[in-house]
Amino acid sequence: MVSGPTVREASLEVFRAHGMTTVFGNPGSTELPMIADLPDDFRYVLGLQEAVVVGMADGYAQATGRPALVNLHTAPGVGNAAGAIVNAAANGAPLVITAGQQVRPMINLEALLTNVDATVLPRPAVKLSMEPARPADVPAVLARAIHVAMSPPRGPVFVSIPMDDWDAVLDPETEAAALVAGRRVHHRAGPDPEGLDAFVAALDGARAPAMVVGGDVDASGGFHDAVALAERLGATVFAPPSDGRVGFPTDHPQFRGALPMAIAPVAETLAPYDVVLVLGTAVFRYYPYVPGRFLPEGTRLLHVTADPDQAARAPMGDAVVADPTLTIRALLERVGPGPDDRAAPPPAQELAAPQGGSGGRLSAEEVFATLAQEWPEGGVIVNEAPSHRPIAMARVPLARPGSSYFSASGGLGFGLSAAVGVALADPQRPVLAAIGDGSLQYTVQALASAASLQVPLTVLVLDNREYGILKWFAAKEQTPKVPGLDLPLVDHVGLAQAYGVPAESVGGVDELRAALRRGFAGPGPRLVHVPVPPSGY
Repeated sequence: MVSGPTVREASLEVFRAHGMTTVFGNPGSTELPMIADLPDDFRYVLGLQEAVVVGMADGYAQATGRPALVNLHTAPGVGNAAGAIVNAAANGAPLVITAGQQVRPMINLEALLTNVDATVLPRPAVKLSMEPARPADVPAVLARAIHVAMSPPRGPVFVSIPMDDWDAVLDPETEAAALVAGRRVHHRAGPDPEGLDAFVAALDGARAPAMVVGGDVDASGGFHDAVALAERLGATVFAPPSDGRVGFPTDHPQFRGALPMAIAPVAETLAPYDVVLVLGTAVFRYYPYVPGRFLPEGTRLLHVTADPDQAARAPMGDAVVADPTLTIRALLERVGPGPDDRAAPPPAQELAAPQGGSGGRLSAEEVFATLAQEWPEGGVIVNEAPSHRPIAMARVPLARPGSSYFSASGGLGFGLSAAVGVALADPQRPVLAAIGDGSLQYTVQALASAASLQVPLTVLVLDNREYGILKWFAAKEQTPKVPGLDLPLVDHVGLAQAYGVPAESVGGVDELRAALRRGFAGPGPRLVHVPVPPSGY
């Protein structure tokens, strides 16, 4: 009888076939059989905490558009990574998360490091959660996980693998490992013809159209197609209230920024428009609760999403479930310029000169206005300064695909680690992480990975010594005297230097400009600390 490959050899071939030769991990004893003596074409990216590991993989997967491989340490590692997995799910990041498990003979004994109910632990944040029934199933289960992660809506999947499975030998007569590795699944679906007809008719008849362009347009390659459609329609363009990516150039003359986040203000903003086309995002991610009409009277909403659940749960509008970019291209083939009396987009408001800060500190307006002046060609911003995000979107010109990332979950801890992953994905594009001082602490260990990898990353820390966004919510929700919203003094420069990242603190526009230039010049990471005034809430 001819001996076949081991489970590990066959699994590595599955990963190779899908371009998954970068492994993001934090090693543990139950993972050693998987990662020992990795072949030369594989790269292991170390994170010093599991939330960092998943966050780096999240940014890397989004920036490359390919599935990313994560390796965590049994139950404790998955537990440490849980918040980051929630972020990845909201971001639509296609992650294949593997975790070691005790050897099969000791699982029933619940020996040390047994992952009890391993498939339950990461739910409901993952699309699929499995533990192979037998060692020979591992390559096929991993291949299935990859296909599920990449199918719309993209997202993380989880596979628990007993550590003694890797050395098992496959029977070449019954286990077709090569067939599993070679399979391809094409996931993108075009629009239903009947739904497309209805959307074309509505858009052709619109007198004041608007578009809301979401992050899935950018993720599916439709950034420039959305511009062409907006210009064809003469539509006013908005970003969604909250989304993980920017799907339309923020410096385009038809762009008007993000919709507000609450129900009544969204309807008020959309009141001037008779047809609103929502592309590649949910309708809508609201927060806080400000009740009112979902749509103004006389406004029709059309929704295009690859996520059938987004289409099903939307409170209003007609939906076509299809790839947003393929649908935009189909619309471009058919829609015309519209009626002769179609209204032009209202003029954009001119940005006022940035207001200065107080107490000798730069304001956030001054920080992002200065950043806009120094913004490099092809720059990418990963934003986790939530209270300052509207200012950043208004000031920093983002005119290329894949230029902006933000956690769509509403949770913190994504920004710094994801920025490392984004920079690793394309070292030719300078990356800036705009991070609040509170956000930085969630995955501060990512600084060590940035230093080790020498990625082109500038970490801009806006330090107001508070959770500013929570003070804003507290004011809106009329919940006074909430504890824990003011932060202790942290030496961010010393912290970065301890992790091996050069750092400096700046106090004025000229100092900030010079520090940004040093950061963008590289070659490795640099942290720029900027004290800014508190929010005032």
